[in-house]
Amino acid sequence: MSWCHPALVTKTPGGPRPAGHTWAVLRTLQVTSLPPPSVTSPVLCPQDLYTAPGSCQGRCGEPFSAGDECHCHPECDTERNCCEDFDRHCGDGESGFSRSRDSISEPELLQLSEQLYQLDLNKARPGDIALNPQHRAEPGDTGDKRDLSPQPLFKFVNEELFSKPTYASFIKLLDNYQRATGTEEEVTAEELREQEDFLQEVMKTQLMKKLFVFLKGKNRCSSEQEFLELLREMWFGLYSRGDGERDSSGFEHVFSGEVKKGKVSGFHNWIRFYLLEKQQLLNYLSHSFDGPWDSFPDVLGLRFSWDGFHKELGSAFIGSSPEFELGLYSLCFLARPGRACHLSLGGHPLSIQTFPWSKGTASSGRSFIATAYVMSP
Repeated sequence: MSWCHPALVTKTPGGPRPAGHTWAVLRTLQVTSLPPPSVTSPVLCPQDLYTAPGSCQGRCGEPFSAGDECHCHPECDTERNCCEDFDRHCGDGESGFSRSRDSISEPELLQLSEQLYQLDLNKARPGDIALNPQHRAEPGDTGDKRDLSPQPLFKFVNEELFSKPTYASFIKLLDNYQRATGTEEEVTAEELREQEDFLQEVMKTQLMKKLFVFLKGKNRCSSEQEFLELLREMWFGLYSRGDGERDSSGFEHVFSGEVKKGKVSGFHNWIRFYLLEKQQLLNYLSHSFDGPWDSFPDVLGLRFSWDGFHKELGSAFIGSSPEFELGLYSLCFLARPGRACHLSLGGHPLSIQTFPWSKGTASSGRSFIATAYVMSP
């Protein structure tokens, strides 16, 4: 197991690095002022849970990073440090994909994320949500299970939001899963219809139409139907986090949440949080960071317990629509799988980390989403 400073370390290929946009600064400074993590309270690093691929699948045109085992940027062939499958994924082949034309650059990610932020027309408005964040935990308190916030996080939510089609279809999906890993998921015909209804509803939004047009222009999909199939596979495709049972999916892990080895795993969605807190099935303990946004969506780092199972540190957008989260996470998974994806929302920087499931792929060869979450601002 690796040792990580809980305030700054996140996983990117090649080892732990400081979180978010602080990496560029801290890389040039010798960070000696941070206290070491407690010997009696080890912090499990994300790289102990997921493995970034040594592959160019979904990484074509990525900026060079010295920590990567192999590279997928346009100059890697001349520098002789490309991944073995560089030509297959990034060459100018019959599929029409061009590594020079179809790579997704950092400026494009920043510009597109701002556009998607403006197109989140179903997000909560001022007055729709009132929060009571209460205690702010220190960086080293992630293992503290004390309830330092006696009141619920959500003081008020305008539940008229949930009557909007994307919200309503999203909420129907949340009770379709066995939260304990190792328990095979049995997907019924009704649940398949609910998945399809959700995807159809999000594709009606301007936000997802914008994302589709961008990805089509980058040769990631050729039609809206292919884009839907891509979303269906990477979010709802089943795989095993245990001993072979098909017990998990990207959607279940990220949005609904799981319990593995007595701890909450995933669970990065504010709607799910609110609904369980309202039912008194979830107990909010404290927050570790609050984003700089003064409107919705905002971002919070959260500590909580779910039916007695502890979430040491998680993050979630607050007040965003389901299509906004699905869109940003999907964009980052396709553009920067296994590494930090730097975006801009309302003029503020934000980074998202995604990981593909490393132990298998869909029948099409596409990767499943293992996790996706907002990194600490």
